[in-house]
Amino acid sequence: MNTSQMPKPDFLDILFNSRNKDYGAYDLRRRYDRRVRNAVASMAGLVLVSVGSYLWATNSKAGDVNIKPYVAPIELKTVEMPPEEKPITPPPTVKTPPPAAVASVKYVTPDIVKDDKVKPEDELQEIEDLKKDVAIGTKTQAGEPGEFENPFEGTGGTGTVVEAPKVEKEQGPLSFVEIMPQFQGGEDAMNKWLNNNIRYPHAAEENGIEGTVFVKFVVGADGSITNVEIAGTNKVGGGCEDEAIRVIKKMPKWKPGRQNGQSVPVWFNLPIRFKINQ
Repeated sequence: MNTSQMPKPDFLDILFNSRNKDYGAYDLRRRYDRRVRNAVASMAGLVLVSVGSYLWATNSKAGDVNIKPYVAPIELKTVEMPPEEKPITPPPTVKTPPPAAVASVKYVTPDIVKDDKVKPEDELQEIEDLKKDVAIGTKTQAGEPGEFENPFEGTGGTGTVVEAPKVEKEQGPLSFVEIMPQFQGGEDAMNKWLNNNIRYPHAAEENGIEGTVFVKFVVGADGSITNVEIAGTNKVGGGCEDEAIRVIKKMPKWKPGRQNGQSVPVWFNLPIRFKINQ
């Protein structure tokens, strides 16, 4: 007998060798491939039937529905043109006749020359000969008389001296003056002085508090610092306001502000920035 034609045992026979094949596990494993093929074929058939039914229903409904486009009727109306506005004719311009010439006498600039070179129209007239109804102008001309005051009348040197009104000093510090007060040495010197004298508050440094404190104070007429207070309602906290007031009160005298050539007290606002150096 040819050995190639002899039936060869498969994996299940080898696995269940010397075991009970009638127990059921052997039969389940032997028919497993057949059951899988039947399940796949059944599922594929069910999917095909569902898809076919859906396509058939969709096509039948689409053929029954007949959608017609709706076109709204358009109503044409006659457009009425607005009536033409008649141009407004401006009223005729009223020409005002020029004012009548006023009688005047030429003002002659005094000049020392010989008598034979003086023209009659350039001769100086006496003050008494000038009339109040004749104006003094650049030339002598006839015209309507008017009421004019003689500018030379009463110039005999007997008038009283009018004194300039005295400027009264305003009460209290000013907000704005001609020359504002200034720290001795300028803004750079002030910033250097503040950096050398400000001590960062311990509470603010521990809590990481930073901000700007606006201080308001008066620079007196002698340059002294008074009336130091905090401006505004926003507070930085952590003792920054107290430190700002302390260092401003410690400042040396400033150059005072000046108004009308006099030293006057002036309100001054100064922002102080508190920032922790990292």
